[in-house]
Amino acid sequence: MSASVLEDSSAVSRVDRVFFKLESLLNLAAGCVIVALVALATTNILGRWLFSMPISGYIDWVEQAMAFIAFLGIAYTQRMGGHIRMDILVGRFKGRWLWLTEFISTLLMLVVTSLLIYGSYLHFWRAYSIGDSSVDINLPTWPAKLVVPFALSILALRLVLQLWAYLRAFKRGDDKPVAVPMIESAAEVAAKEAETVSADDGKEGQK
Repeated sequence: MSASVLEDSSAVSRVDRVFFKLESLLNLAAGCVIVALVALATTNILGRWLFSMPISGYIDWVEQAMAFIAFLGIAYTQRMGGHIRMDILVGRFKGRWLWLTEFISTLLMLVVTSLLIYGSYLHFWRAYSIGDSSVDINLPTWPAKLVVPFALSILALRLVLQLWAYLRAFKRGDDKPVAVPMIESAAEVAAKEAETVSADDGKEGQK
């Protein structure tokens, strides 16, 4: 996937690489939460089955974990171009028209994200102020609600960085800008998937 984001020695590319480390760390944290949730579910099932002792507040922990799983990797996915998008029309553009279109769409995304940050922060602050907690074991809900505006703020910074990259590409008339995911055709995506499968088969054959 990283091959679809080009790099060079420019300032925007250097900032992109540094910021990508933070996004990767947050994405890893989301993965760790998933692993912990699987372990929790396994323990809960075995405890209920073997000892008739399920984990107290299991549902509460699952509900809180969902925010971490859903939002911590959102900026990482944006950097890698993994979010679902309709590019039937955009994919036909070339050069400056393409980068102008991408700039406008990214700017609109930034506006929407900023509104979501504001609303989710108010939601967090209200939960923190009133001491909101879960029903079963009174688990505080504000940490899970805080992760939403935090993750969206990281996404907003990623969008600002991509606006910088698209504006640079528009001014320079670049064919392949850096620090932004390149639009790939269905054939290119299929070729990469086939290459990945072939590499995995080769490793299995060596074993």
